[in-house]
Amino acid sequence: MVHPGGLILASAAAPLIYYAAAIVCAWTFFRKDRRNRAASAPAPPVSVLKPMHGSYRDTYGNLASFCRQDYPCYEILFGVNHQDDPAIPVIRRLMAEFPRLPIRLLIGSSVLGSNDKVAKLCRLASEARHDVLVVSDGDIRVESDYLRRVAAAFRGPRVGVATCLYRGATKRNLWSELEDLSLTTDFLAGVLVARKVGVKFALGATMAVRREALAAIGGFEALANAAADDHELGRRAADRGFRVELATTVPETECSTHDFPSYFRHHLRWAVVTRTSQPWGHVGFLFAQGLPWAILAAILAPSWPSATAFVVAYLALRVVLAFTLGSSGLRDPLVKKKWWLLPFRDALAFVIWLASLFVSRVHWQDAAYDVRDGRLIPAGERSMKVAGSVSTTVRQGRI
Repeated sequence: MVHPGGLILASAAAPLIYYAAAIVCAWTFFRKDRRNRAASAPAPPVSVLKPMHGSYRDTYGNLASFCRQDYPCYEILFGVNHQDDPAIPVIRRLMAEFPRLPIRLLIGSSVLGSNDKVAKLCRLASEARHDVLVVSDGDIRVESDYLRRVAAAFRGPRVGVATCLYRGATKRNLWSELEDLSLTTDFLAGVLVARKVGVKFALGATMAVRREALAAIGGFEALANAAADDHELGRRAADRGFRVELATTVPETECSTHDFPSYFRHHLRWAVVTRTSQPWGHVGFLFAQGLPWAILAAILAPSWPSATAFVVAYLALRVVLAFTLGSSGLRDPLVKKKWWLLPFRDALAFVIWLASLFVSRVHWQDAAYDVRDGRLIPAGERSMKVAGSVSTTVRQGRI
């Protein structure tokens, strides 16, 4: 009969193997990225869809980066719910400052659904002129070759969806920095490992989709109540025979978490959504976290040298992964400065994972939802913040 302590010691090796695999995946992906940096690719016309909800730390800088693309033919469509949305003055400023770029502001949507972002996307997609739709949130900032790199991901046969990795842009506080470290040293490691077995999901920083693939899954309307619209877009397209490709561009997302409660709520929402929409992925998370297993192994190890070996192996592989992926690959400057926060961040991640086993209610955009079978269900009575009528502000530019 196998002793329980032996099983725990064997299980403690799983995250170490995962870290080693993630290091290899990160190294090979970014080596290929740099080798193909100057590669040319077709540049089909693109419609950039920006569903907006309020303002961010630097809304103008984020949105202006999409207006400065080195790309021959594209348009930008912004979607808001109400005439008084704080993003509207910024959008109108961009219209004035980039007169040759086709920019449209669409206010309201007739599509009902608990996912407010997707409700806006339904309207934006119906108004877009081009075949390739590139979706990103208002807190994303990109480099001037972003659209070229996203478009290049569609070169292969049957590529219906493209997405990309991203890094954080932090504020000077602990919780913003932990948000960034969670992203660039842990979450995206799992994305690269998943890529080796075929990416079947998209990431919210960039969801690029061909209209053919979007129509095959029922349009954005089919995702109107999805808790994880990015994951569902990629998964459903893959289920219908389309490939999901990872583009070699790394935009930035604002990490603006300012205190522990907001950090906890944010990551608990991710964990609960994962548990309900990807239950096996939620279980797998436990075996990709080295800290709790290293502590258990140290307690149950038959000798202090073997106990020390588990702890040292966790720390060494965890730091190497952080530097390979976060610092060298994603070029996140925070990793070199704050790598010593990794064990603290991993401890918080485990606590949040445990909490996600016992709750199904999350908070998103100032509203509460119950998450059931991957769907967002408004908690209690909540009026839908979607306008019944639609209006449009158009500023013509060069197409």
